[in-house]
Amino acid sequence: MDSIEWGLLAAWLSSLLLTALAALYAYRRYVILERRTRQAERLAELGTLTGGLAHEIKNPLSTVQLNLQLLQEDLTPDNPGYSRLVNRLATVQREASRLRDILDDFLRYAGKIELKKEPADLNVLLDELVDFFTPQAQLQKVQLRLKKNELPVVVPMDSKLIKQAVLNLMINGMQAMLSGGEMILSVSIAGSIAVIDVIDTGRGISPEALDKIFQAYYSTKKGGTGLGLAMAQRIVREHGGTIAVTSEVGKGSDFRVQLPMR
Repeated sequence: MDSIEWGLLAAWLSSLLLTALAALYAYRRYVILERRTRQAERLAELGTLTGGLAHEIKNPLSTVQLNLQLLQEDLTPDNPGYSRLVNRLATVQREASRLRDILDDFLRYAGKIELKKEPADLNVLLDELVDFFTPQAQLQKVQLRLKKNELPVVVPMDSKLIKQAVLNLMINGMQAMLSGGEMILSVSIAGSIAVIDVIDTGRGISPEALDKIFQAYYSTKKGGTGLGLAMAQRIVREHGGTIAVTSEVGKGSDFRVQLPMR
């Protein structure tokens, strides 16, 4: 076999090898996509089932709450165990209300988000949020400041949902400042990205908790549902944006939301 034939054979073998590698890559890609599709279908089915279950729980829970209220109204002070019974009924009523709040939060988180996008200025949106949140901040001795961008920061968004996401971040920051502090909201532009920073001077987040804070039902606060940050992240992602946090224990946290302007 001369050099030309060896060259042709080598070229043919190389081509065959490349074809085999491409086929192997395509097959592995197909397997991964098929697995992801099955997982997505299963998650969608699970979401439907859990949502339906939550609705089914809410119906008898409403009946329980109503009957607890009627029982409390039927009790009279001349009953020997009046004080004890009233306290017990109040405890059950309080826990039933808490359970209903948890179900409401879950249904909002698990439900389908339908965006109604319209161009809106983030400067105006945050100005309205600060005006709304100031009385609560004053009660907790928190100074609330807003740093607007010099120019309008117009983003195609569902203003109601973005307000909810930022409000969740503000509430989270407020809960981290139990003895007062400062909260700063700022709007800026980075290329074609609009940036919102929600900065607090609270107790900060430990390094081991940073990777978990956006997980549903993860909470370090007593009585927290653990859905506020998870919901904020979901809303931002539905807008094609990202949300991240940097924090230092004892100094505070900076939650940064990035939204595409186009």
